[in-house]
Amino acid sequence: MKNRSLAGNCGIGVFVIALVTVALAFGTPSWLVSDSRIRSARLDRLGLWNYCFRSLPDPLDQHQRRFFVGCRWVYDPFTTGYDKIRGYLLPGFMIATQFFFTLCLLGVLISTILVLIFFLCCGPDQSRFILLIKSIGFIMLGAGISGAIAVIVFACLGNTDGWMPDHPNNYLGWSFGLGVVGAIACIVASALFLTEANIQQKRIGSHETAGPRSNIY
Repeated sequence: MKNRSLAGNCGIGVFVIALVTVALAFGTPSWLVSDSRIRSARLDRLGLWNYCFRSLPDPLDQHQRRFFVGCRWVYDPFTTGYDKIRGYLLPGFMIATQFFFTLCLLGVLISTILVLIFFLCCGPDQSRFILLIKSIGFIMLGAGISGAIAVIVFACLGNTDGWMPDHPNNYLGWSFGLGVVGAIACIVASALFLTEANIQQKRIGSHETAGPRSNIY
């Protein structure tokens, strides 16, 4: 604790928020939600990897003889006909959202290991202390940018007419909100860690400058 500045301590706190919110947003199926008051709604809710339908007619069947009900993994190989509508379930913007938010999560997970080293093991007396802090800052910056791209793409295209049914009754859910908070927290944590690296670099430089002077006397 004594070796870290306020920026470093705040960076750890904001990082924890980023880790929790990004992980929850990644794994929960409430990015797009249907109004629960609408009894005839065909969509229930969906996330990056799980889709929940009340009664979705097969978009490839003009006679609507097959309906999908309940929650399933989007890559479910066992439900009959589900693989044939995967192109409908995963348009290009949804694949882009999955890709960039996965990069965001991977960046946060890698940073988790580095933050634990920074918090528990590493100090200013070690040669790669500054490199460690800068690495956390830049990885979190990349994670934040990736997360921001993901949520912006989904916000612009996830609830447009022509994709999920009952478009006027659907809205962006709490999982999407967590994704927004997580992306912002990643960028804020990045700024705090890069500030911490700058502070620690100045401290080390001042100590190195003071050392030779003290030896003269």
